[in-house]
Amino acid sequence: MEFEDLVQTRRSVRGYKSDPVPRAVIDEVLAVAKGAPSSMNSQPWHVHVLTGEPLDEVRRRNMEEMQAGAKPKRDILTHGPYEGVHRFRQVEIAKQLFAAMGIAREDKERRQDWVQRGFRQFDAPVSLVLTYDRILDPGATCHFDLGALSYGIVLAAWDRGLGTVVNGQGITRSDIVREVANIPENEVIMTCIALGYPNDDFSANAVKSNRESNNDFVRYVGFED
Repeated sequence: MEFEDLVQTRRSVRGYKSDPVPRAVIDEVLAVAKGAPSSMNSQPWHVHVLTGEPLDEVRRRNMEEMQAGAKPKRDILTHGPYEGVHRFRQVEIAKQLFAAMGIAREDKERRQDWVQRGFRQFDAPVSLVLTYDRILDPGATCHFDLGALSYGIVLAAWDRGLGTVVNGQGITRSDIVREVANIPENEVIMTCIALGYPNDDFSANAVKSNRESNNDFVRYVGFED
């Protein structure tokens, strides 16, 4: 696929087929994505690829803990609730998704089930857990680097007919992910990416979030009009 077509057509996938993803295809995706830039060529990333019983265990225990009211245990610092324009954008995509799924505002049961889908990593057959070397904390620079790797992963996957969604909910209980995947303590769990073949019958998969006009976030300095 041409690069611009790839970027413009890619969307987050929240409903997957149960078909397994061949390890060789995942390895191709990562071979492409690792070309992402990193600070001073530090390449601070590690990727732990989960499927089958280990992923099912992470899903089950994550759900049980969150349903029981347990507090999140993330390795990285996170912000509180979004406010202002960031909250507006969050609400807008939620409205699009709920409309596509036919989930009414007053339907608390289905809205709660949607939240739980995130904790289940949207039932994708594969989860890529991204970590970085703890020695690099505080991690603003390597967070940026892992963001570049993440974008490389989602584009390379899309080019191969695979869907993804970057899913922070999947590592809400990083302690569970670490235990099940046997991730060493000297690595910080940053986020995870759900991956699999898109289920075209899942209505929310047709939703593509809006992007702001360049005029809303770009300033040109020193250019002639």
